[in-house]
Amino acid sequence: MKPFTLTQTFYPESRFGGFSDLDGTILFFTRINALLDPSWTVLDVGCGRAEWIEDSVPYRRELRNLKGKAARVIGLDVDPAGRENPTLDEFRLLESEAWPLETDSIDLIICDQTMEHVPNPDALFSEARRTLRHGGYLCIRTPNRWGYPALVATVVPNRHHARVVEAVQENRKALDVFPTVYRCNSKRRLRAAMKKHGFDAVVYDYDAEPSYLAFSRLAYRLGMLYMRLAPPLPRAALFAFGKLAKHERR
Repeated sequence: MKPFTLTQTFYPESRFGGFSDLDGTILFFTRINALLDPSWTVLDVGCGRAEWIEDSVPYRRELRNLKGKAARVIGLDVDPAGRENPTLDEFRLLESEAWPLETDSIDLIICDQTMEHVPNPDALFSEARRTLRHGGYLCIRTPNRWGYPALVATVVPNRHHARVVEAVQENRKALDVFPTVYRCNSKRRLRAAMKKHGFDAVVYDYDAEPSYLAFSRLAYRLGMLYMRLAPPLPRAALFAFGKLAKHERR
């Protein structure tokens, strides 16, 4: 019998299905799947090469893969490696702040673990508003600027991020790590940006299991204790879901 992983040891429910009740990916993409319509065109901003396709948990992997669940899935990224993404119907390279997409052509936009890398968030929200059809959705998951992973990342220079993340996160490769700037990574800033660009939105923080500490059993245990016993502090992740109001089209 194989030994339990750290997640299975500290979150025993994960022995049944492979994920904990705090799994942020499960929660984020469950809500996206609940919004999805088979006739829609979906845009994945910062799609990358889909390294998650190698996820050992089938349920989580299939939940993230929207190809075949929507009429078309388009990927957008500054990295040409996005062309390798097998979960896309089409890839478009982002070479400027203007997205290479037609106005009113998208029904749902996913921005997963991308906002922290964007130097001009206002341009991203502006393009999201332009390309979404009336009533379209914008779904964001990003680190909280004041949560422990982002605070630690701030201390580590960007030039060392790839090496550090590859060392502490299982199955994370250096080529999938990019510089962070955290220009719109607080609840206040995300809410303000969504409102400014015409989205009826909800923004909230969230703590998943301490996966960034999985390099050490002791560190993982301390992370759990911190989450359970510390006074209320900013949580590690932010979720934002917004619907483009019809009367806000410019």
